[in-house]
Amino acid sequence: MSQPSVHNQNNQYACAVVTGGARNIGQAIALRLQQDGCRVIVVDIVEPEAAALQADAYQVDLADADATQRVMGDIAERYAVTRLVNNVGIVAPALLEEATLEDFDQLMHLNVRSALICTQALLPAMKAQGMGRIVINASRVVLGKEARTIYSATKGALQSMARTWALELAEHSITVNCVAPGPIATSAFWQNNPPDSERARRIIDNIPLQRMGQPDDVAQAVSFFCDERSGFITGQTLFVCGGVTVG
Repeated sequence: MSQPSVHNQNNQYACAVVTGGARNIGQAIALRLQQDGCRVIVVDIVEPEAAALQADAYQVDLADADATQRVMGDIAERYAVTRLVNNVGIVAPALLEEATLEDFDQLMHLNVRSALICTQALLPAMKAQGMGRIVINASRVVLGKEARTIYSATKGALQSMARTWALELAEHSITVNCVAPGPIATSAFWQNNPPDSERARRIIDNIPLQRMGQPDDVAQAVSFFCDERSGFITGQTLFVCGGVTVG
């Protein structure tokens, strides 16, 4: 595990769970929390690409409620977790007329239900320790985006749950916040927006900072919310979007 940085030394020996932490944004978050001094547990359907994350990794399909409950129960018994990043998610882009009930169920189960299961499983440890940091990876699509009917619904649901949880858990010094990325250069982004396509060019041209966001940009925001010193910030959504949501 990487040594904690001076800036985030208050996180030393903290234990963090990152769902969907094997690749892309999730991997960047997990590696950053390691650098901040956390012991990081990655929960994903695939093995982490980064060797530094493999020691405490669990492989599970987070869309499977029973399997997720079993894994999270084991984690809750073995680790005193005080940081949870509900990051896992898939997109399944489709126009309204093309959206399917199968995709609706899959995205709701993976993107939303898994966050509920993981949070419920780890809450007792956070309450027992008198502090916790829960961060949810939402998306700028909560403000509206074409061909994202189901995906935006899941991210909007997560954002609403976060605000409710922030109120319920405040008395236990547990904060709940969202990061809302976009557009970020991940494999999913390039799959849905091929680099040489007009759609991709149009997206990039409309970013005020004139560059694509990187997974590390999102990890920076998550690190801030997870820091022990960020205890007076809860129920908030931070857009990590290069200025796309301004105006």
